[in-house]
Amino acid sequence: MSCHYPFRLMIFATAALVLLTPACVSRVHAQVVPSGQQAALSSNAKADAAKPSTPPAAGATAAVDPANPAAQKGIAGRALDKVKEVAKSAGDIFSRVPCHSPKDVAKSMGSLPHVAGKLVAGLPVVIVAFGSSTTNSHGASSPDFAYPNRLAAQLRRQYPTADITVIIRGKGGEDAPEMMKRLQGEVIDMRPDLVIWQVGTNAVLRNLDPAETVRFVEDGVARIQAAGSDIVLVDPQYAPAVNAHAESAGKMVKLLGKVAELRHVGVFPRFEVMRDWHEKQDIPIDTFVIADGLHMNDWGYACFAQLLGDDIIKSVGQIKLGVNVPADVRAYRPM
Repeated sequence: MSCHYPFRLMIFATAALVLLTPACVSRVHAQVVPSGQQAALSSNAKADAAKPSTPPAAGATAAVDPANPAAQKGIAGRALDKVKEVAKSAGDIFSRVPCHSPKDVAKSMGSLPHVAGKLVAGLPVVIVAFGSSTTNSHGASSPDFAYPNRLAAQLRRQYPTADITVIIRGKGGEDAPEMMKRLQGEVIDMRPDLVIWQVGTNAVLRNLDPAETVRFVEDGVARIQAAGSDIVLVDPQYAPAVNAHAESAGKMVKLLGKVAELRHVGVFPRFEVMRDWHEKQDIPIDTFVIADGLHMNDWGYACFAQLLGDDIIKSVGQIKLGVNVPADVRAYRPM
């Protein structure tokens, strides 16, 4: 008998396990089913926390049971929380020094019909940031503070259901002649709705003829327009290394403004905006420029992106409302 007893125990234990298992599973499901939506949302929230804060593509809808308003409210609440979180992180950089729009600097994006049309139609929007080391945001502490990334985050907050992509095409040390060699493959072939072209700084630093540089820019603007893209030009930065070439910098700023006016494209007067920071708002230069005296820092890129984004949003809003935005651009006061 003793030699068979363990075997009987094993059979009994196995049978008991088989009998108990369905009951255990049933109890587990009984606990989960009433809060199934909550558990799913919790799981999704954890997944969302591990992903970049990116809005759904235009036209995308969440898979929610319309008969369950609690679930819908939960998803709406999470979406709102994400927007608040992104907005808070975006504002942290301005907690010590706020970013104010200069009062004495005229800024106009002119008309951005391609971007506005895509947003109205719910179609994806592609923006190419084209330029040199500023476009790569040299001097920023991390990619999060790169101006194109800051701009993308701002536009996504403004248009949370839109599919907005910002492509960075910057190469340090280049100016118009070198950029023209990359224009087709790295910009036009991307079929962008908007090109933000930062140009002119390296030409000033090299003591190149501003008029010759601007001839390249005018040709590039014409090619971008022919491809069906909106354009915003960004002129050199106000920084010690650039200011050491004050005459050349002044000519470059004025000539880029004239190209923008002639070609009816937008221009962001970065030189005047940054000069306003220092001369009118009494912000020390080292608050927005790194130790090399040329490149911007986290705050500089963040405020630049914020003001640029504000102008783009304003222009798009005018187009969407049917306001006839003047095509001519007058973005500079005399230097």
